Amino acid sequence: MSLDFAKIRETAESYRADMCRFLREMISHPSESCEEKEVAECIKAEMEKLGFDKAEIDGLGNVIGWIGDGDKIIAIDGHIDTVGIGNRDNWEQDPYKGYETDEIIYGRGGSDQEGGVASAVYAAKMMKDLNLIPKGYKIMIVGSVQEEDCDGMCWQYIYNKSGIKPEFVISTEPTDGGIYRGHRGRMEIRVDVKGVSCHGSAPERGDNAIYKMADIIADIRSLNNNGCDESTDIKGLIKMLSPKFNPEHYEDARFLGRGTCTVSQIFYTSPSRCAVADSCAISVDRRMTAGETWESCLDEIRNLPSVKKYGDDVRVSMYMYDRPSWTGEVYETESYFPTWINKENAAHVQALVDAHKGLYGDHRMGPDSTKELRNRPLIDKWTFSTNCVSIQGRYGIPCVGFGPGAESQAHAPNEITYKDDLVRCAAVYTAAVNLYNENNKTDDVTQFRAGKTDNDIK
Repeated sequence: MSLDFAKIRETAESYRADMCRFLREMISHPSESCEEKEVAECIKAEMEKLGFDKAEIDGLGNVIGWIGDGDKIIAIDGHIDTVGIGNRDNWEQDPYKGYETDEIIYGRGGSDQEGGVASAVYAAKMMKDLNLIPKGYKIMIVGSVQEEDCDGMCWQYIYNKSGIKPEFVISTEPTDGGIYRGHRGRMEIRVDVKGVSCHGSAPERGDNAIYKMADIIADIRSLNNNGCDESTDIKGLIKMLSPKFNPEHYEDARFLGRGTCTVSQIFYTSPSRCAVADSCAISVDRRMTAGETWESCLDEIRNLPSVKKYGDDVRVSMYMYDRPSWTGEVYETESYFPTWINKENAAHVQALVDAHKGLYGDHRMGPDSTKELRNRPLIDKWTFSTNCVSIQGRYGIPCVGFGPGAESQAHAPNEITYKDDLVRCAAVYTAAVNLYNENNKTDDVTQFRAGKTDNDIK
């Protein structure tokens, strides 16, 4: 298809001020997970003002806007929840005011990831203005909830409760100017250890659960830090980059990067401060590369020397998530977020590549202050996890990422995003949906997908 790239760039630029104003409005509504009501209503009102064919909020609280009347769907997703601000003293400006300069917008959610929502909403407006809604398609703009709490659960709801299955989905998570075709998965693992309490004056009478857990924590640290030589008792997670330990998927693992694990929380019970602890538990954040499965990650911890040593006193399990959304809806699911990679030559990936090349060339674009960060291949992968863990990882719906802002700004104090990125992303989304050639799509665009567990999550 022949597109007027200059006209698309010009139109995106004409909406710069509107996108910046809209993003500052979103930032002004604190919207931590499960508290997104105000920002959802703000986005819905903006969609209605811009003439979307339909704007709605579903049962979970996701805000969804529609343009076009085709039978097939191309979706653009951005989550509208944010993390908290942490220590307020670390912020140089009010994190909810949306302070701005000529180059940046400052505030919690700018990069992660309400900036992506601003670009997506105005891309839909551009498609309508320029008569660039692809024939046979409708465009679905999603402001999704609870991603920071449980990435992808919002799309499990959309897929299973609403029965919506797009042709492909563009994620607007920050990509440092790149086009991303995959990322590592993750799990939230819990380890529980039993002990027996006694008076602290005679600790030998009891069985200290914290001491047992100390051994287990040391082994988990070794699992993350060790190499994988034959002489190493606990072989480190780096082993999955080797064809010896991961013969089918080591190349994919090298693309994504090695898996990691770290202890993120610790809990205990004890009758008092002068007693031996009778239980201890930890949370483990486990990042998964290609070739690792939810079962292999649990078994890896179960087979640690310290865990085997304490036998039935140790339980290793996967967390479940059941926190009510801002609407009160509960969608219980497991805290498992599957790894995924799309093929570089997949039709939906190439649509974004072609759009970027037509509009801005074949190198990442960005401000001078981020040149080092953006001096990487145009097609790459995220370090962190996104809603694509469900869209692609669970359900095999093709995903691709391109979003304003920088990964390094996510969850950081003094978060910023870049005004130029907002404009570029709106232009690329508009062009990409029109350059998608469904005649080039294949039955399976997936290069690697960890898939679902054996839990029957509906």
